[in-house]
Amino acid sequence: MGITKTDIVVIGGGLAGLTSAIHLAKAKYKVLLIEKNNYPKHKVCGEYISNEVVPYLNYLGFDPFKFGAKRISKFELTTHNNKRITAKLPLGGFGMSRYAMDFRLYQLAVQNGVEILQDTVTNVVFNSNRFQVETTTNAIFQSKIVIGAFGKRSNLDVQLQRPFIKKKSPYLGVKIHVSGDFPEDKVALHNFKGGYCGVSKVENNHINLCYITDFSAFKKFKDIDVFQKEILFKNKALQAIFNNTTPEFEKPITISQISFETKQPVEQHMIMCGDTAGMIHPLCGNGMGMAIRSAHLASKLIIEYLQGKIETRAILEQRYTKAWKKTFSLRLKAGHTIAYLFRQNWLAPKLLVMLAVFPFLVPIIIKMTHGKPMVAD
Repeated sequence: MGITKTDIVVIGGGLAGLTSAIHLAKAKYKVLLIEKNNYPKHKVCGEYISNEVVPYLNYLGFDPFKFGAKRISKFELTTHNNKRITAKLPLGGFGMSRYAMDFRLYQLAVQNGVEILQDTVTNVVFNSNRFQVETTTNAIFQSKIVIGAFGKRSNLDVQLQRPFIKKKSPYLGVKIHVSGDFPEDKVALHNFKGGYCGVSKVENNHINLCYITDFSAFKKFKDIDVFQKEILFKNKALQAIFNNTTPEFEKPITISQISFETKQPVEQHMIMCGDTAGMIHPLCGNGMGMAIRSAHLASKLIIEYLQGKIETRAILEQRYTKAWKKTFSLRLKAGHTIAYLFRQNWLAPKLLVMLAVFPFLVPIIIKMTHGKPMVAD
């Protein structure tokens, strides 16, 4: 089989991969996106996105509200012993399932001329200022740029010998959609011993329940149902939601070995985007926004490089790394700190009491993990 040449290969067709592919195709570059799964597909995800990315999505030609996304303006947080606080979101956000959003962006990518291949990348080699990308079907592609957007963890992380992949990742994510009553303008985070659960409505009026827990706590129980009844239901808000709703999935979907370890935005000359570059704790609720924002940063700089405005690949990589860290480092540090504090079961209720006394602190904390509205270009 011969080698197929293209300008850019995007590995992974989640939010970061799709938005960067659309952006680069709109700039008239030849883009190949390689994704192992079919669309549409459910993913373990909180499915809440900050409005900071709406101007950019509109620039790409995507309006989430056209497809029924729920406008979210209110926030609720509870602790495992049922302390509760509410606040208005400073910027607001929207709720949309990954099943719908990824599929709509996939359709938009095809409309913009992105070639999408269902396959799995097995190897990436950089030589003589060009990438060679190989897949399980023995296809070989050559490109000037490779964007890594292959998610939280992948066999490619092993091949690239990324340090985080060698460390134990103790977190388990669980997601289910249910039907029932829940305000469509609210996102809630309910803390329980060993984790927390996000709750929000999505475009088809289903309620997304997505929680993350320490796997060592989970494995003490024989299955998910028992774990939920024994641990999650200590939080009365969670108990009420689970008991008064109807599951829409035959069984929950799960993902294990979730890592929040530090990653590098550039690995062996590949530009990393989304969860592949770094993950914020779900407690801070804006990983989807970060993925889209990182795609924007990468795409703008890649276009400048391909146009000759950035003279060398080394400068491109330096500028992307600097821009990524400037945009996300504070968010990640804040996310790690907030998540750590709320994992301390004795401390979390006291923090909520303090926030109830000083409510002006809540929007300040939220702003630390969110960005300002993006300039759409």
